[in-house]
Amino acid sequence: MSDFFPAAFENRMKSTLGHEWPDFLQAHKQTPPVAVRINPYKDKLPEGIKIPWTDFGYYLPERPIFTLDPALHAGKYYVQEPSSMFLEHVMKHSVDLTKPLRMLDLCSAPGGKSTHLLSLLTKDSLLVSNEVIRSRAQTLSENIQKWGCANVLVTNNDPETFQKLPGYFDVIVVDAPCSGEGLFRKDPDAAKEWSEDGINLCSQRQRRILNDVWPALKENGVLIYSTCTFNESENENTLNWLGEDRAIEFIDLLLPKEWNIEKIEVGMAIGYRFYPHRVNGEGFFISALRKMEGEQSIRIRAGKNFDLTPKKISEQLHDWSLQPDQFKFIQQNSLLIQIPSRLYDEMGFISTQLHIVSKGTAVAETKHEKLIPEHAMALSIHLNQHHFTVIDLELEEALAYLRKEPIQVGEGQRGFALVTFKGMPLGWINQLGNRINNLYPAAWRIRMN
Repeated sequence: MSDFFPAAFENRMKSTLGHEWPDFLQAHKQTPPVAVRINPYKDKLPEGIKIPWTDFGYYLPERPIFTLDPALHAGKYYVQEPSSMFLEHVMKHSVDLTKPLRMLDLCSAPGGKSTHLLSLLTKDSLLVSNEVIRSRAQTLSENIQKWGCANVLVTNNDPETFQKLPGYFDVIVVDAPCSGEGLFRKDPDAAKEWSEDGINLCSQRQRRILNDVWPALKENGVLIYSTCTFNESENENTLNWLGEDRAIEFIDLLLPKEWNIEKIEVGMAIGYRFYPHRVNGEGFFISALRKMEGEQSIRIRAGKNFDLTPKKISEQLHDWSLQPDQFKFIQQNSLLIQIPSRLYDEMGFISTQLHIVSKGTAVAETKHEKLIPEHAMALSIHLNQHHFTVIDLELEEALAYLRKEPIQVGEGQRGFALVTFKGMPLGWINQLGNRINNLYPAAWRIRMN
């Protein structure tokens, strides 16, 4: 037996892989690949080895110290496992991405799939990005803010809560909690915690999640299900269970042979499995299916679900955005938030049904009739930089700013200024003549020297 895997897991994989077992074992002795996915609203794909199933991802030759790269904090890219970026290929071949869509990413922290989806959806689409664990929902909200899009709601709800929105979503992504077999190379602790009882518990939990969220998917809507595990109990068997008393149709994807992704057909289920000895990525499973049964869809009731900002304040905010006429400004206590006009009624209605962590883009806070700019607005793809004083920082200054340390720039000046690094917005400072207030969020500050 090897020293890498639990005995029961190893025996099962030897039986499954046959003569490929030595290659599988050897792959787990190698360093995992490092990959990033760029934000198309903030960057263009640089030269590098492109990940074949996505337009936005590429491999890095080695792992840099990401924490000390201001571009990461500016939302120019996201560090993500390559296999999971296959979601893009599934989306492109199962839904019409040219149309506005209502989409739910059900288990979305820390935000890899949600930020990827925001790169694929039209700006008229609405993404509801949900995380059931409150602390993880805050991390999710942070990464969504860095991506800079306004057409998203971050929510903190149990899957069954979405039954309040029957037939509402065109697409639901369920990246289900699982036993993590596909991540043993990246996370050796996952192998130590693995057990067959754990697989059974995960399978039961996955079925509950799917059962709870199923009513929220509209007729002919698409459910995308994924895990980072290899076993059939959490993958094919779970999907066949879903189809036992529901009308579903699995979506058959076209795959280039050279991608080395295994197509799985068990019962009615069709899925796609990634093995680390076949692809340059970790273990992964994904499947897409269409809901063929009718669903009574909820009707969105337009109403005064948000408080609009007073006209005087809205006029002040007008020049903060590149296309202000496409947004409405709402007020939540002292916080001013930018909401896409076309999604105003939908975001307002959903906010009455779910627990909302963040919505749209926080623009400013009112304090003693002054507008204090919010960090999310600095990172927004809709920010009109020309309206503000902009100070570009050198690398050491940028890192000091991200540590929330004092920085010496703009001496003698007064007022709020946008600080950037190589033209990338990082956040705000308040110039007070003889000193600077660093307005970087305390909870986000980096602690690495």
